[in-house]
Amino acid sequence: MKAIGILEVAANVAAIEALDAMLKAADVRLVTTERTLGGRLVSMIIEGTISDVQEAIEHGKVVAARLGKVAAAITINNPHEEVQRLVLHSARKLNK
Repeated sequence: MKAIGILEVAANVAAIEALDAMLKAADVRLVTTERTLGGRLVSMIIEGTISDVQEAIEHGKVVAARLGKVAAAITINNPHEEVQRLVLHSARKLNK
């Protein structure tokens, strides 16, 4: 993984809108999502180059803020192998 971005949004609809905006804004791909609190808090993890991930996260934050609350956003360049392992574990759950 070159870089990952994590956007955590309160509200499922806001998360879907934000994800759509991120995927259209830059050359990134969705790795996985996590839902907590009955889907009221959604975390989306994307990957790509650092510049693409940064651009996508910024677009996602703007869109999500219009519809819900952005709980957290981060971009990690060259994630540690343990972080990659955690992300891939989550992705396997999504693809079952």
